[in-house]
Amino acid sequence: MRSLASSLLLAIAGLTLSPALTAATTPSFATSEAGNPFVDGFYADPDTKFYNNEYWVFPTSSYAYDQQTYLDAFSSPDLVHWTKHPNILVASDFKWARRAVWAPAPISRNGKYYLYFGANDIQTDSELGGIGVGVAERPEGPYKDAIGEPLIGKYYNGAQPIDQAVFIDDDGQAYIYYGGHSHANVAKLNEDMTSFGKFSDGTTFKEITPENYVEGILMVKRNGTYYLFWSEGGWGGPDYAVSYAMADSPTGPFKRRAKILQQDAAVATGSGHNGVIHVPNTDTYYIVYHRHPLGNGVGDNDRHLAYDRLYFNKDGTIQPVKMLVHDNFNDGNMIGWTAYGGTWDPKGNALKAGNSAGGKALLNTNFGDLDFSADIVIPSSNGGDAGLVFRASDPAVGADAYNGYYAGISTSGKLVLGKASAGSWTQLASVKADIQPGKQYRVRVAAKKNAISVYAGDSTTAQIHVSDGSFESGMDGVRVYQTDAVFDNVKVEHLE
Repeated sequence: MRSLASSLLLAIAGLTLSPALTAATTPSFATSEAGNPFVDGFYADPDTKFYNNEYWVFPTSSYAYDQQTYLDAFSSPDLVHWTKHPNILVASDFKWARRAVWAPAPISRNGKYYLYFGANDIQTDSELGGIGVGVAERPEGPYKDAIGEPLIGKYYNGAQPIDQAVFIDDDGQAYIYYGGHSHANVAKLNEDMTSFGKFSDGTTFKEITPENYVEGILMVKRNGTYYLFWSEGGWGGPDYAVSYAMADSPTGPFKRRAKILQQDAAVATGSGHNGVIHVPNTDTYYIVYHRHPLGNGVGDNDRHLAYDRLYFNKDGTIQPVKMLVHDNFNDGNMIGWTAYGGTWDPKGNALKAGNSAGGKALLNTNFGDLDFSADIVIPSSNGGDAGLVFRASDPAVGADAYNGYYAGISTSGKLVLGKASAGSWTQLASVKADIQPGKQYRVRVAAKKNAISVYAGDSTTAQIHVSDGSFESGMDGVRVYQTDAVFDNVKVEHLE
């Protein structure tokens, strides 16, 4: 981020810097620092590429099968600011494709851009459909039918022709990996990227199904090791997850190592079908995936895109992925947040709240034991307060219209902790604090079961300690009361 002083001036003034000025050439984050989901809308099955100094994400549009007749893409110079490219591929340009356009897999070769996708969700060899390939002059398309028919239109080795990934090895040999119905294949692609070579035994499709494989395959090469990722569990259920294998060859054998990404009941469920972003010329990797937000009840298609850091051990194995919750509002939006009263503006690269008798903005999380913090500025000394809401439920518009806890600061010189219950407010603790208008304070809550501690400023010692067990878990967010305030660098994690 830019300097603290410039951030605050911009936030308070309601100004924003252009993406070109804020872009990081080598982003190194713990997660999507500007929040997950990182783009708006129902999307799933992301794959990625680095094209023309930009990061590209190609997802499925997550709707009913008959509505899945197109593909969008998103590009970013810095993994923060994203541009949507709608309708880069449409089924009507492929005379054989009519619905269920899934899991785009991008690759570039010989000055052209290719996009492989599944269509029609065929269940037998007698149906028309399978894996197609589009070709374009630019990453954003439009992608047109490269061969006039499916590239793979039948079942081989029991693998449904869906969920493909394409990989070009260092020696120039291209491979396509794919498969549903719990079977996975690999095949060699010729230089034209639209026809097949053969393996040394004369076969075209080699089965490589690892243990627990369901679908959603991906190949990544790092430091000479081939990593095969895939999804396990049911795509519409909470147990959808990502596992991986390592091999010395692009064709395996692939022995399952571990499950590395799975649901977190405090953050999201159904986390699977991943891509991987590699920051060029670094050892920084991110896992990009779709997941279901908590409690929306929209159904299987309520899937959204997220990314988190992928960490490797010294022996090359992958650490379990933590779904983290951060937001520094550098993208100028509040995707994933819901406002309850007040006026909220994130366009100054921080979250600015208008005067309110009780405005709240909450994330649909469900943390119990948590470490929750944010940078807070109250610009004027009007006696109001601003702070953090946690373990909250049943939110509505109104000062205390929720059930949960609140920890806040005010320029009247107080750090306060209290709880709200259906409109009734109970103060649990209050201490004097040297809070000055226009100065930024880091407010932090550490809550483990009934023990709640509150910190403000640079202190490493909690100013408030309280034991209260009224609320065990719930949503997290920010709140203002009779004041304006600026919030930045919101961070929520499990308390270890």
